[in-house]
Amino acid sequence: MASLGKVAAAPPASGLRHVMSRYDLTMASFGGVIGSGWLFGAMYSAQYAGPAATISWIIGGILVFILALPFTEMVSAIPEAGGINRYPQLSHGGLVSSGVSWANWIAYAMTAPIEAEAVTQYAAGYIPALYSKGVLTPLGLVVAALLVLAFFLINYYGVKLFARVNTTVTTIKVIIPSITMIALLVAGLNGGGARNFNNAAIGGFMPYGFHGVLVAISIGGILFAYTGFRQSLDLAAEGKNPKHDVPRAIITVILSAIVIYTLLQIAFLVALSQPDLVKGWAHVSFSSPFAQLAAALNLGVLAALLYGDAVLSPGGTGLVYTATTARVLYAIPKNGYGPKGLLKLNNAGVPKNGMFVALVVGMLALLPFPSWGAMVGILSAASGFTFSFGGVSLGGLRKVAPDLRRPFSLGNHARWVGPAAFGIGALLLFWSGWPLVPQVLGVVAVGIIIYLFYRRANNLPARDLKSGLWMIGFMVFMALMSLLGSFGSGDVNVIPFPFDTIIVFVGAVAFYYWGVASAYRTQSLEDYMGGRDMDFSDASA
Repeated sequence: MASLGKVAAAPPASGLRHVMSRYDLTMASFGGVIGSGWLFGAMYSAQYAGPAATISWIIGGILVFILALPFTEMVSAIPEAGGINRYPQLSHGGLVSSGVSWANWIAYAMTAPIEAEAVTQYAAGYIPALYSKGVLTPLGLVVAALLVLAFFLINYYGVKLFARVNTTVTTIKVIIPSITMIALLVAGLNGGGARNFNNAAIGGFMPYGFHGVLVAISIGGILFAYTGFRQSLDLAAEGKNPKHDVPRAIITVILSAIVIYTLLQIAFLVALSQPDLVKGWAHVSFSSPFAQLAAALNLGVLAALLYGDAVLSPGGTGLVYTATTARVLYAIPKNGYGPKGLLKLNNAGVPKNGMFVALVVGMLALLPFPSWGAMVGILSAASGFTFSFGGVSLGGLRKVAPDLRRPFSLGNHARWVGPAAFGIGALLLFWSGWPLVPQVLGVVAVGIIIYLFYRRANNLPARDLKSGLWMIGFMVFMALMSLLGSFGSGDVNVIPFPFDTIIVFVGAVAFYYWGVASAYRTQSLEDYMGGRDMDFSDASA
């Protein structure tokens, strides 16, 4: 079979606009990373790990970097709208991609409202009626809903408008964390804040052990913050040269984020006063963390700047997630198990029905999760699960489509990157603990049920069932380990830490090899390699 690089592909029939430059794509990923995570992540991770949260950000960043590597190669070969949902479909078919796609879409759809909540929660610093007793008030929920609506309206009128607004906003908001870290570091260290790193009275540097370091990564906001890199991946089909631009954007953003977030965590720790720590790290709590610390250190101008950025940073992230939520949903019916109406585009090339669905789901998500902390745990757990499948799809596509042209290739490193990425994703899900693990697996099961309904109605390939058995086994394995392990509130703890973590990683690697062995040349892959059903081709750029 001819390689993809030699196929004279026709321009895609999708109607998506190829207008985003490398800078636009990079800013899309930066826009996903620099959002509410930087405003709240330092506080929540400190609650779980104390000063050792500094290590959590470094480890978390390295783990997410490895998780992202499979996608850099795949997007260089196949730039698709909602690509994170397309790659499992291409390598394994509908059973695997349905579970991954559904969990992915739920996580995406809930992110815009969580960013709206972050804006509103910070705004409570000067409008107290918006936030009370750890949750948004009815007025706060109304404000958050209006923000979700604003994200929708900007995106609905075209990717070019979105790119222009997002690129401008993100360029500005990347500067604010830099100013914050420098100002708080100087003021905090001058005030003796270095003592907070090893205060024996509140547990020293690692008050909750290495176990706490890992929990902070998974549900303390760290994983949630880093996973914004995926925005350029899902918007790839609307880039001008995504096969080269998106891999570079992903790598640049993650490496930069590791530096920014680690320094912000240090700045947060040294800015805390002794009264803030009197009840221990688990009870450090602010409604507007960095802004309140700046005010306490008599940095009034910085505090005002941060209250303003509290609209800009999460608002910009909510904007970009609204865009990618529609693209991720667009990929589901393209995979063969969703309403075809979700493929319809408006005159500006935007998946219009997907936008409306995202708007409704975003509004509804505000009700059961009326605070940033309440929502971030399940979103992080779902991200750990879905990202892990990038490693299996990488190995599967290398096995069944060696002739696929890959402008950005991992080379021989793919041999370790694939299993490592899948094992890391499994750990990030496992560290979320009980009951978040079974909750995420329940969401995945809903996606599988939807697929089975469409399979019966549309006579989808029977081979997909056999190709997905390994995923069912993996889900059962993860549920059992979550029940028996030491993470979460199940309190069974039959397998203590660190043995539970070791077993999960080794078990996940075994499932990885089963998963790669189960890959086959799906009809979706045959269509793509034949120049059909493409969201992007070099001929149409």
